[in-house]
Amino acid sequence: MARKLRASAAGIPEHVIQRGNDRQVVFCNEDDMQAYVTWLKQYAKKYKVSIHAWVLMTNHVHLLCTPSTATGISQMMQSLGRMYVLYFNRQYHRSGALWEGRYKSCLVQQETYLLELYRYIELNPIRAGMVKDPADYSWSSYQCNALGKKTDLLTPHALFMALGNDEKERMLSYRALFSHHIEGKLLEDIRQASNKGLALGNEHFIADVEAITGKRLREEKRGRPLGWRKAHREKQEG
Repeated sequence: MARKLRASAAGIPEHVIQRGNDRQVVFCNEDDMQAYVTWLKQYAKKYKVSIHAWVLMTNHVHLLCTPSTATGISQMMQSLGRMYVLYFNRQYHRSGALWEGRYKSCLVQQETYLLELYRYIELNPIRAGMVKDPADYSWSSYQCNALGKKTDLLTPHALFMALGNDEKERMLSYRALFSHHIEGKLLEDIRQASNKGLALGNEHFIADVEAITGKRLREEKRGRPLGWRKAHREKQEG
């Protein structure tokens, strides 16, 4: 079966997940993470992709980003993945695949889900039981978005900028978003859309991005379509 083509469109945010092959470790220490971030900065700039949020976990990465072109994220991730594999294999005297095939991604409706994706990504170390406060994890964007740590990797999204009139007000409003966790249907919807390459948004948004990309970006209903018996009977009868 042919693999499903990813959908991407200029100006529409995407949630990107890159996992280690068979969930294997892809970052053994902070030097590895720093190497990955260095190439992420390089290729995000080269292919004009704005990075809004990220987290580097032991065996996977989450990114929230907006491309300037329909091919920007694909070019960035291919270049980044290739460079990091060369580094990792040389560093640890190994060979073969490191990543779990292609990265996964989904288009994100800004108004409804963008800030939820910020939280989903930066709360990852909490859900994994690694820390109790996202501020205690250095390899995510939380310290930048919530605490003002400076990095040239980060490009704040317009909705983030709208959280306040100045940096102090924005950070205060942003930290308030983390008073509760991502759970229930919201958590399920984010995971399903991301893992299956669907669009995360309402029906109007999904219809719009399907028209833009020419790809089906909603869950297909299982089973035969309504009216199939009648259509089959009519076909048999000629």
